[in-house]
Amino acid sequence: MDDGSTGALVPAVKTEPVSSSVSAPSIPDCSLAELDTVVEASAQLDKDFLCPICMQIIRDAFLTACGHSFCYMCIITHLRNKSDCPCCAQHLTSDQLFPNFLLDKLLKKTSAHQIAKTATPIELFRHALQEGCNVSIKELDSLLAMLSEKKRKMEQEESVRNMKILTDFLHCLRKQKVSELNEVQTDLQFIKEDISTVERHRMELSRARDRYSMKLRKAGDDMKAREPWLTLMDKRNDGPTSTSLNTWGVVSAGNFQNKKADSRSQVSTYGLYKKDSLNGAEPQVNHTGLSVARKKRVHAQFNDLQECYLQKRRQLPNQLLDQQEKDKNVMHREGYNPGLSDFQSVLTTFTQYSRLRVIAELRHGDLFHTTNIVSSIEFDRDDELFATAGVSRCIKVFDFSSVVNEPPDAHCPIVEMSTRAKLSCLSWDKQSKNIIASSDYEGIVTVWDVNRGQSVMEYEEHEKRAWSVDFSRTEPSRLVSGSDDCKVKVWCMKQEASVLDIDMKANICCVKFNPGSGNLIAVGSADHNIHYYDLRNISHPLHVFTGHKKAVSYVKFLSNSELASASTDSTLRLWDVKENLPVRTFRGHTNEKNFVGLTVNNEYIACGSETNEVFVYHKEISRPLTWHRFGSPDVADVEDDVGSYFISAVCWKSDSPTILTANSQGTIKVLVLAV
Repeated sequence: MDDGSTGALVPAVKTEPVSSSVSAPSIPDCSLAELDTVVEASAQLDKDFLCPICMQIIRDAFLTACGHSFCYMCIITHLRNKSDCPCCAQHLTSDQLFPNFLLDKLLKKTSAHQIAKTATPIELFRHALQEGCNVSIKELDSLLAMLSEKKRKMEQEESVRNMKILTDFLHCLRKQKVSELNEVQTDLQFIKEDISTVERHRMELSRARDRYSMKLRKAGDDMKAREPWLTLMDKRNDGPTSTSLNTWGVVSAGNFQNKKADSRSQVSTYGLYKKDSLNGAEPQVNHTGLSVARKKRVHAQFNDLQECYLQKRRQLPNQLLDQQEKDKNVMHREGYNPGLSDFQSVLTTFTQYSRLRVIAELRHGDLFHTTNIVSSIEFDRDDELFATAGVSRCIKVFDFSSVVNEPPDAHCPIVEMSTRAKLSCLSWDKQSKNIIASSDYEGIVTVWDVNRGQSVMEYEEHEKRAWSVDFSRTEPSRLVSGSDDCKVKVWCMKQEASVLDIDMKANICCVKFNPGSGNLIAVGSADHNIHYYDLRNISHPLHVFTGHKKAVSYVKFLSNSELASASTDSTLRLWDVKENLPVRTFRGHTNEKNFVGLTVNNEYIACGSETNEVFVYHKEISRPLTWHRFGSPDVADVEDDVGSYFISAVCWKSDSPTILTANSQGTIKVLVLAV
């Protein structure tokens, strides 16, 4: 391993040899010997004071006729059962026991000596009083006065300490509240400025609207004023009758054309409705009701929106000067602070939609496979085709416009490509419309030509199931894959073997190229972390993003600096890969064991749930924007349906409000965000 891979070691403290010219003070040998003798004697003395029966310090010592000492209760209890000495086994009766006054006196002195060495002064004083120390009343009064004075002093010191702690706490609290007050005052100033700016801008828009209304009314009045003049000119016209008839014929023809146009518009109403659906707009919108609904959505997520506003407003004042330098004209014309403008964009995109509407549905299954889990669903470069893959061992390519506009019975794939193993992931080459890559359960990474319907390259270096594959946007011939063999492999379609390997310690669940660089990849692992690598130096990751509690199942880039991740801890997380910081955690869906899909665009993040629902989040708000539950007409019990099926794949149609979704039953739905 390279030297750079070893971690920095804490320097050890080296001991310096003692110079021979400086002699350390030493204890004479005789003193050491004497000390050892004293210690041994003390230990032996303590041992001699032990009762041979209970092995404790003798209490109420009694001496036997054979010369051994015991505790009185110990030897009496022994003689009730036996008539011999516990030490020498000579015949012994209770009449041959005598008090050992000398030993009792020695034991008391030894005990007092031990107490004097270890006891506190208070314990010594208490012990002296208990032993009957002779103290006069005058001495006791003096002691009591001293103790009382000592008590008052200690109480005062304790009060001072308590006051010091209370003062420190109050100072800290005051400092915190002053900081909060300053922050609130700053926020109020921001809000005041923004209200003034918005009101001024609203008045300008209102005046502009009034000017346009006046112009329209004036134009209408001019048309009405011209009508009598045109009638008078017609009456004064002395032309032939045929000309008059011809003129009316032209008018009639015009009316006929208008009627035809009206007829065509009625016939194409369904097509226009479909077009509006793809754009996320309703054909007819009640603007008053729409405003009320948007206000309700604001109040429902008020806390998150408030946090978003304050965060942007507090962060961006420092960037105001730079922004003014970059865009002086806009700032002068709009009068908007960058933070307010940014939040207005968030508020607009967040309240723009309230639900997901189904505009098309098809079945992915066939008669030969009972299990129809769709593991991956992806759009091609131009969003005209989409491909599906799963456990049915087949890649199916559909024409998106046909799926949306034609009846459900006509939904047939335009290309089918069979594989040897179950498929886990698909990735279209964003540079070439007809190239797609797949990974499967046998660890094989395959590159396919959709036009020819066959594989053009197979890579079989992975030793276990490959979970993920991805094409680079900036390097069209480069792709990356991750597998259960704990390896990340980088491939080049111009070569038959991998060009780079990254060995990791845990299973690889997902890999993704940064859209702005062919050298930066994010790797989601079963170790709960996201490893961000620069392929030009794979000895260490650029950064390891930690925070998930379980395996990271998906990673997707919203932009060159924003990365979203999904985990089986039922959360999504947003990361800033430029500053290496966590941004936000999203909660609302359920994901504890399955791959449920993840897809992102510039503003929205969508994922599946093990409750058979699709959830959509706005990237600035941690709670779901909306969700849609899949229905199962073949299952009578809804509760069983919810427990049996889960969403298995999702994919946005670029930056449009349209999203492809699929579940473990093999049902594919085209959903669109709607008001």
